[in-house]
Amino acid sequence: MEAKKSKTSSSTITRNITQFDKETNNVYESVAIIAKRANQLSAELKEELNGKLAEFASHTDNLEEIFENREQIEISKHYERMPKPHLVAIQEFLDGEVYYRNPAKEEAAK
Repeated sequence: MEAKKSKTSSSTITRNITQFDKETNNVYESVAIIAKRANQLSAELKEELNGKLAEFASHTDNLEEIFENREQIEISKHYERMPKPHLVAIQEFLDGEVYYRNPAKEEAAK
């Protein structure tokens, strides 16, 4: 998620609910798709953050720990400033960047 530069705002904005049902013709289905994508993004972000913070894990206390904590704090602050996964998921959905399928609809169409 970090490598991709997005035009997503890091603050919540008011949305017109009719924007969400253009693709699926069902607001609830759209919200479910957005929620699943947000969970995917959140898991990726958490894995990435844990990987970076794992570099600072040590089992001994020493003076270098003070300097490592500063770097660790900077990494944490960077992730806090990033747009939240649900905001990114909404923007991706509205921009048509989310792939989804509904097997129940596909079966009914046969």
